[in-house]
Amino acid sequence: MISFITNKEIKNGEEVKAHYLREGIFNLIKSEYPGFNEDCYISLDELNGYRRHYLSSLITQESGEIDALDKDVMEAIKNNSVLSENIEEAIGGKLSIGQKLADKIASFGGSWIFIIIFFAFILAWMGINIWILATKTFDPFPFILLNLILSCLAAIQAPIIMMSQNRKEEKDRLRGENDYKINLKAELEIKLLSEKIDHMIVHQNKKLLEIQEIQTDYLQDLMNEIKGKEK
Repeated sequence: MISFITNKEIKNGEEVKAHYLREGIFNLIKSEYPGFNEDCYISLDELNGYRRHYLSSLITQESGEIDALDKDVMEAIKNNSVLSENIEEAIGGKLSIGQKLADKIASFGGSWIFIIIFFAFILAWMGINIWILATKTFDPFPFILLNLILSCLAAIQAPIIMMSQNRKEEKDRLRGENDYKINLKAELEIKLLSEKIDHMIVHQNKKLLEIQEIQTDYLQDLMNEIKGKEK
């Protein structure tokens, strides 16, 4: 068989007749090669290439406009490349000194160690001013200096924690985008796999029919030979 697209000979078992192509893929090939008809043949590799182009066109039709995520998926399908990647290392490598410090402070500020140290500091401060330095206190009751320190600590700690949370939200967003791209590519690859299985089934059925026809010819020859001997 000769490929209509490349005019090259197709390997045995890899030829695909245009009659068995899906309408969308058939129309896509015909748009590039107007002379393409149902009696033409193409190779399996060529068919897989047009299947990927057809899947890319489906993404365009469904989304209307192609965003950056869909472009990544389309390129991965066309190049038959892997999309899954370890984004943890990529995100961790981009952190500045301030972001790393904010993460450590936020992690320490939300731990039991910080709570215990915090309450121990308050009790020590109050104990020193009430009992140890009862006559010469540096912060007498109601502990105005302590309240000022705690207010400053809360004012500084809150934005630091928000910085860390914002960065973690960005990290979660990147994870979600990566999962979306992987899931979309998996869905389209399943469609492509279904097309390949359909082709294999059709090809096997053709082979089985051919085998049955040959077996029928053998039986017919045997019957004719038996009838000839009986005569």
